[in-house]
Formats: sequence, C-alpha cells, structure tokens
Amino acid sequence: MAVGFLDRSRIVASPGWSRWLVPPAALAVHLSIGQAYAWSVFKPPLEKTLGLSGTESALPFQLGIVMLGLSAAFGGTLVERNGPRWAMFVSTVCFSSGFLLSALGVATSQYWLVVLGWGGIGGIGLGIGYISPVSTLIKWFPDRPGMATGIAIMGFGGGALIASPWSSQMLGTAPWSIGTVATAFLVHGLVYAVFMSLGILLIRVPADDWKPKGWEPKASNGNAMITTANVSARNAIKTPQFWLLWVVLCFNVTAGIGILEKAAPMIADFFRETSTPVSTASAAGFVALLSLTNMLGRFVWSSTSDLVGRKNIYRLYLGAGALLYLVIALTTNASKLVFVLCAMLILSFYGGGFSTVPAYLKDLFGTYQVGAIHGRLLTAWSMAGVLGPLIVNAIADSQKSAGKVGPDLYTTSLFIMIGLLVVGFVANELVRPVDPKYHEPASSGAPVRSETR
Repeated sequence: MAVGFLDRSRIVASPGWSRWLVPPAALAVHLSIGQAYAWSVFKPPLEKTLGLSGTESALPFQLGIVMLGLSAAFGGTLVERNGPRWAMFVSTVCFSSGFLLSALGVATSQYWLVVLGWGGIGGIGLGIGYISPVSTLIKWFPDRPGMATGIAIMGFGGGALIASPWSSQMLGTAPWSIGTVATAFLVHGLVYAVFMSLGILLIRVPADDWKPKGWEPKASNGNAMITTANVSARNAIKTPQFWLLWVVLCFNVTAGIGILEKAAPMIADFFRETSTPVSTASAAGFVALLSLTNMLGRFVWSSTSDLVGRKNIYRLYLGAGALLYLVIALTTNASKLVFVLCAMLILSFYGGGFSTVPAYLKDLFGTYQVGAIHGRLLTAWSMAGVLGPLIVNAIADSQKSAGKVGPDLYTTSLFIMIGLLVVGFVANELVRPVDPKYHEPASSGAPVRSETR
C-alpha cells in the first residue's frame, strides 16, 4: 500500500482544481516511455558494435512489450488501489533503471544486460506508466472519454518524435563505438527520470462526487455498445466481449508494430537498389514521421470515436489498414511517396487503436474497474510485441540468407499482416453489449450510472 507522498489520499484535487492540468501530467510520463517506439534507431549501432543479427537486436523491444502487457495486467489492480502518483513513481524508477543497466551492458559487451535492463526492468516501467493516468483521465473527462485517453496515449505514440532525432544525434553515424552507445543509454535514463518526475508532482484525482460543471450523464448517443452498468475486472475476463477485443487489439498492434520496430532498416532495404536510396539520417527521419502520425492518430481517431462510435472507428483501423498493406505489397518500391503515405496511415490506425480501446472498454464494462480491465487487455500487446517483430525480422533474415534483397525481404510479411487485420475485422463485428448477468449489483459499491458516448 502506498504511503505518504505517494498515497492516493494526498492527490485528491481541491475544489476549483482545473482538470486541464491533468493531461500535462500524463504527457510527462507518456512522452518519456514512448521512447520505446524509437528502438529501431538503436538497432544498427547495437548490431554493429555487439555483432548481433536483426532478430537478436529486436529482443529488448520484444521483451519490453511483453513486460508492458504483463505488468499492466498484473499491476492494474494495484494502480487502481494506490493511485496514479504511486504508479508514475514506480514507472519512473523502472524505466530509468532499465536505461542505466543497458548502458552498463553495452559498456561491458554483455548484451543480456541490455535485454534485461531495457526489456525486462524497463518494460515493467512501460506497463505501469502506460496505464497510470488512463483511468484517472476517464474520470476527469466523462463527457469526452475518447478525447481524454487520446490526449494521454498520444504522448506515448509521440515519444519517438522526440527520441528518434535526439537518439540519432547522440549516436552519430557509422562506425559506432561501444562508448557512444553506452553514453546514449546513460543520458536517456537520467533525462527521462527528471522529466517523468514532473508528472508525479502534478497528477491529481477527482473527488468521488465530482463531475464537469453543467454536465449530466446521458444513457446513450445512439450507440448500443454503451452501458449504464458496471462490470468488475474479474467478471470482464469471463465475457466474450473482452476476448474479442483482445483479438482486435492484438492483431491491429501486430500489423503496426512489425513496421515500427524495423522502420529505419526497412525503408532503407526497400529503396536500397533504386536510384534514390535512403540515407541513415533520412531513415531516422522516417521513424520520427511515423511517430508523428502514430501520435496524431491517437488523438484524432479516438476523438472521432466519441462522435461515430468505437465499433465504427475500429472498422476503419482494420479494414483500411488491410487495404493499405495490400497497396505496399503490390507497388513495392515503385514510389517512395506511396510507401511513406501508406506507412503513415497504418501507424495512425495503430496509434488510434491504442487510444480508443480504453473508451471502448468503458462503453462495454463501465468505469468501475476500467483501469484494471485495460491492464488485463494489454496482454494482447505483449503477444503482438512478440509476433510483429518476429514475423518481420525472421522472414527478412530468412529471405536475406536466400539472397533476396529490397521489397522481397518483406513481401511475405505484408500478406501475413493483411490476413491478421481481416481476422481482427471479423472479431470487431462480433462484439455485442455485455450480458446483464456480468453486471455488478448496485449494492456492491460499484457506481452504477449512465455514461456519455
């Protein structure tokens, strides 16, 4: 149980506290842990200095995403109980320590320390930090839950927009040295610790009886998915709705994360044999551009879901995403513009899927334990964090061993992603309102009230 400065009771907002001070607190944490999306910038230096393959250099990222999902799943109840300040503190300690241990691993040429540090310990920081503000923001913004979660999770998607050029500048260009890579990890750990501390100091939770001025709950905006009841985290995992959303999130993330984890080397490979090859600096810029669309998609698409409904917005993510992958597979490296635009849209849908899912869960299960339910659902991200990079890297390595180059390294992966998105589309179509037998009775202490949109 958190005590003292970290205790939940210490951060209940006083009357008149502006709820618009809460999103910056969330962004301080999410912009930091969003560095995870810039991992591809570290891959070439690690491969060259430590003699790793593409599959091996993906291990910290894969483990980090696995630990993100597992720590979110098992820590979700603790986050709900102890509050967001406690969660942000734990996240800061783990995330920064992961970088410091990784710096030691590179300096001593012990790659397992990088995997353990960035992927294992840092991954716990990713998971606890990721869910730390989500439930709080939904409670502060019951009138606009999609927008609220979009603001916070936008920061996670945009973290690489800062980290990618910053990391690239610190690492420099080939040939890289062990000292340069180790120093980059060290500096990242220290800087992020300071920045995340701002969120720890600023975060507040609303009083139990608080609601936005002039706002009254409404039963529905015409969306049948929206509930006026509440479901506990224990009961939520017994429903088919939870597992259908698990499939939706897992396959949407798998399709996006496969590109994101290998973004820098992927665009270089695609256009290496053309008249306009992509430089290292341009590849890093491509990573930053994907981060921008990932970030904007999290806000724009999740805010749009408040108007059109969660089910409809996921039809866009999954259906249009499959078509965009098909365009890349068919056009190969014929047009750099087409490739970049398709990748940008795919990553915007990928980001939008993350920021919309908490509001989708709220629509289905209510606000009672939405943070804990969200944490459990993020195990889908853990699975996707393994599947996406594994599919893309393993197939690319295999094709390279067979003597293939350019787009041929990725064609098979692209068609696999199309198939996964189609399965996710079908799963989304099967989502229906939760059976009342899973609802919490009013006498249980769970707040039963109508929700907006």
